[in-house]
Formats: sequence, C-alpha cells, structure tokens
Amino acid sequence: IQVPDPSKVCYVTQTTLSLDETRAIVERLKERFPAIRGPAADDICYATQNRQQAVKAAAAAGCDLLLVVGSRNSSNSRRLVEVSQSHGVPAHLVDDASEIDPAWLAGVSTVAVTAGASAPENLVQELLERLRSLGFDNLRELEVKEEDIWFQLPAELVHLSAGNSLPVRA
Repeated sequence: IQVPDPSKVCYVTQTTLSLDETRAIVERLKERFPAIRGPAADDICYATQNRQQAVKAAAAAGCDLLLVVGSRNSSNSRRLVEVSQSHGVPAHLVDDASEIDPAWLAGVSTVAVTAGASAPENLVQELLERLRSLGFDNLRELEVKEEDIWFQLPAELVHLSAGNSLPVRA
C-alpha cells in the first residue's frame, strides 16, 4: 500500500471482530507504518472478545453442543458459531427458542448457550426455558469475564436523556 504521507495513517476495525482476529493485521500495519494511529483502548467494545473467550472455555470444559442466540445478519453471532466449530463443538445459530430442533440434542449431555453482542437478554432466558422443557434442567453459569466496561454517552444523548428523565449509566 502506498500513501502520500505515511505519518498520517490511521486504522479502524469492525466492532464485531475480536482483538485476536485483528491483532495480526494491526501488527503488520504497524510494521509498515510506524506512526499509524488506531482507536483508544477505552473505545474498544470487548463484548465480542469476551464471548469468543467464553465459547472457547465452554469447549474446553467439554460441552457437547453450543447454541448461539442471535441474528443470522450478525457477524459476531455467526463468528461465535465458527469459533465453537473450530474447537470441535457443533453449534447452531438461532433467532429464538422456537428454532431449537430437538434432534440436535440427541446424545447431548451438556449444552452451552451464548448470545451475540446485541441479542436481548429475554431471548437468552426464553432459550434456557426451552432447554429446561426438553430435559436440560441442571443449568449453571460459566463466567469467563464479567463485562464491566461502560462507555461514555455522546454529549447529545446525555442532554436528550436528561430532558426525558431516562436513566443514564456512563
């Protein structure tokens, strides 16, 4: 890649890619453009990274199947399926609990459940209820990383939310 002024090069990454997925590319860019600038660490969304680590941990713990709640349009949800499969665990992406095929559960003793970064929590809970109804009633949570990073809202949104008495966590 040739650029007019190598001292004025920046990079951004898709928010749904994990740090692991982008690391090699960013390292190559830094070799080629030592002055390159990227996003500040506090601008990175770690949800994708954390979920991928959780899928790897579930695979290492011996789960037989992974169910991912998320949209087929969601690249991070699809990536969770790929990570699971690359670690030898079959996985299915479902929009909601109604899409679970009981045939997937034949011979399965341990099911791991995760969700894409933007999947609503109620869909995860509904999926867990469906699994209970199918005989998987011994549920436990495997916490790999607590998501405790909060991002500052843009000033425009803080102003709007204050005027509407909306809760703001920044």
